[in-house]
Amino acid sequence: MPIDDTHDPALESWVESANDPTGDFPIQNLPFGRFREAGDEDWRIGVAIGDQVLDLRAAGLVRSHDMTSVMRLEPAARRELRQALSKGLAKGSDTPSRWRDALVPMARVRMGLPCRIGDYTDFYVGIHHATAVGRLFRPDNPLLPNYKWVPIGYHGRASTVNVSGQPFVRPSGQIKGPNDERPRLAPSQRLDIELEVGIFIGRGNAQGQPIAIDEAEDHVFGLALFNDWSARDIQTWEYQPLGPFLSKSFASTVSPWIVTLEALAPFRRPFTRPAGDPEPLPYLDSPQLRKSGALDVQLEVWLQTEAMRKAGLAGERISVSNFAEAAYWTVGQLVTHHTVNGCALDSGDLFGSGTLSGPQPQQAGSLLELTEGGKRPIALSNGEQRTFLHDGDRVRLSAHCQRSGFRRIGFGVCEATVLPAGTPPPRDDAQAVPP
Repeated sequence: MPIDDTHDPALESWVESANDPTGDFPIQNLPFGRFREAGDEDWRIGVAIGDQVLDLRAAGLVRSHDMTSVMRLEPAARRELRQALSKGLAKGSDTPSRWRDALVPMARVRMGLPCRIGDYTDFYVGIHHATAVGRLFRPDNPLLPNYKWVPIGYHGRASTVNVSGQPFVRPSGQIKGPNDERPRLAPSQRLDIELEVGIFIGRGNAQGQPIAIDEAEDHVFGLALFNDWSARDIQTWEYQPLGPFLSKSFASTVSPWIVTLEALAPFRRPFTRPAGDPEPLPYLDSPQLRKSGALDVQLEVWLQTEAMRKAGLAGERISVSNFAEAAYWTVGQLVTHHTVNGCALDSGDLFGSGTLSGPQPQQAGSLLELTEGGKRPIALSNGEQRTFLHDGDRVRLSAHCQRSGFRRIGFGVCEATVLPAGTPPPRDDAQAVPP
């Protein structure tokens, strides 16, 4: 993914809101998503630019509103589309008169899932999270023997991935405490967050044809924010011997904009391992991977309780982290490992990274870690405390990339609110909410 003139920090847009240096969507970003206005029956493909959405079909850049057709483009064709968007939206371009009518204010649109998600795999790449959680249960041996050799993952539930803004109902399931004689069915009391990055597959592969490590990122369309909500008390009882099931499948939340790998090109970092750790097996290793396989994405978790909302308070930041520093495996390694057995991926398939906690306690990406398994509640500025989520709590994830000599870009937001157990589920179209 080369750095080219589309990343020029001096580049400005005739869409003036895109020139705000604190904004998420400058002309150097150009993320993709699906939107609709009031009265629309079908989703449209758009690109975020400042506080506007450019309707790609109305601008004459695509023939249909099928996001899959864009995601399946070859890398060269994707770069050509990015070049066309950049040139057409740049200040001084001769396209404003033709494209101005293709702009829709973000305040007027409803965002949907960024694409049709056919399948979903959740990985466990956050080594600091894996170590901290393992230490809660296995103080002398927190990491299992395979962790540093193989990217760990499990098959998730695509049908309950929601777009940012859609609330979800507190799950119920079997729970058995350490002193209980038998399990009981009850609403989860240890509802947790998981700060993750979502990875969207662009081009798939044929069954039986693994994707080589140096070709892996050609099959990735881009990244989004992802919150894989977890019911820790349900998980504790059910996870042995096959891993998470109902403790994870009730809801996950993804941000509506996919930030492409082309936009992320300036924010590469070398992929390294701590001294003494095993080297990846050859199929998961290459000189190019070591040179620039990691992605420098700054991550934040914000919590707004119902009391804060009623008082007009925006909420407060409870954690910060970084994708490159938290992840033991790279995006490319996940793609290659997922297909090494011949597994077929398809456009729109989603990977969750797993919880991305940093090495310091305040960088934990879950309440399980922040509160040491619920033993140490976190104190909020309005006097409330939290071990796990209460009904009415709203969690927001945000992220951005920033590096000297380049323009800051952001991911938008990924947020959802916890509804009480037994609440009638939101209507199907509730996933199309303002960003």
